[in-house]
Amino acid sequence: MREHCKHFQSRTYASGEVARFCVLDLAPEAPWRCPEDCPRYERRMADVGWTIEGLVRPSVPAEPEIIELNDDAAALLDEAEDILNMAGPEILAEVERQRARERGETGFLDRIKSRFRRH
Repeated sequence: MREHCKHFQSRTYASGEVARFCVLDLAPEAPWRCPEDCPRYERRMADVGWTIEGLVRPSVPAEPEIIELNDDAAALLDEAEDILNMAGPEILAEVERQRARERGETGFLDRIKSRFRRH
């Protein structure tokens, strides 16, 4: 991966696992490489507002001997991503309903009543 591209991100999780990716989702062979002629490559000029720990970046896992991302595999991954993106709003709505139940609200009328009580 081109670590000096402004679209590159790396995150280290509490488990020690490191995620290295392109935020534009233009690196189908992440975390090992970006496309050689990526049209969106832009050199990062500064790391303003970032938290960088340690002087050495965690090493990249060993690249598998054969990386073959054919059209079928890419289509499958795109379909899986679409499914997750469609489920997101429904999951957020369910979390909001759960939080409302925990606050003792039962629905729209309770929200209206609580607005009038505040004034």
